[in-house]
Amino acid sequence: MQIPQLIHNRSPFVSLEFFPPKKQEQWPAFLEAAGELGRLQPLFVSVTYGAGGSTQSNTLEICEQLIRTCGFEVMPHLTGVTADTGKIDGFLTAVKALGIDNVLALRGDRPTGYSGTDAELFAAFPHAADLVAYIRRHHPELAIGVAGFPEAHAEARSIAEDLTVMCQKVECGADFVITQLYFDNRVYFDYVERLRALGITVPVIPGILPVRNLTSLRFVLEMCNARIPGRLINALTSAHEEGGADAVYEIGVAYAREQIKGLLDGGAPGVHLYTLNQADMCLAVMDGLL
Repeated sequence: MQIPQLIHNRSPFVSLEFFPPKKQEQWPAFLEAAGELGRLQPLFVSVTYGAGGSTQSNTLEICEQLIRTCGFEVMPHLTGVTADTGKIDGFLTAVKALGIDNVLALRGDRPTGYSGTDAELFAAFPHAADLVAYIRRHHPELAIGVAGFPEAHAEARSIAEDLTVMCQKVECGADFVITQLYFDNRVYFDYVERLRALGITVPVIPGILPVRNLTSLRFVLEMCNARIPGRLINALTSAHEEGGADAVYEIGVAYAREQIKGLLDGGAPGVHLYTLNQADMCLAVMDGLL
């Protein structure tokens, strides 16, 4: 079923993001973790797609496994980077053969070690909106999700420019939005208010990453263009100094629970958890919230 209809039928909800394990021998542990997360009854789960389609076959196989073993509503990611129309059509044909009704359309990032120009890298689909338009035109039976950036994309010159890009994605056929992670709920509610003022009415699902350790916090700072509130940094740092990794974990769970409760109380349709393929923290975070 298409995700906008699923949201209409059941809200509030939780959805989950997984990434394909790089090694085949890691798959049993991954599927075990996914099965444990089935206890959350996720509305849908998404599966990432490597830079330049580097894990395309793994993405499809993981999607199939999650459907067969867990009964999940699955949504694969799809990037336009280094892709041509034939590659996109082949992937989406395989997706539909699995009975999948949704896809998350992304421009994609420059692959590590790629030495070509941006013009070569994004030749067929310079922007996510171009990929959305192609999917809408040639695969109209699919619902299309896109990424939203409450604190603006790292390449955007301003928030206004980033909002214009989002308008283009929706005008080209996007049906719903999943946001990049952030740690201040005011950022999400302000973002939604700005989108609504521009006439965008599609669902906007907030993306949440529970902070498991200081390493993941550094990743956020380096890769995701997300600002981290001082009170969270101070709490995590103090916890690490006083109680080590276990104390940091407890702070991460408590903060994510507070954030999610605030989002749902404020009217967010649900939350999308970036699981990092780990069940324990997500189960602790969501315990009793839905």
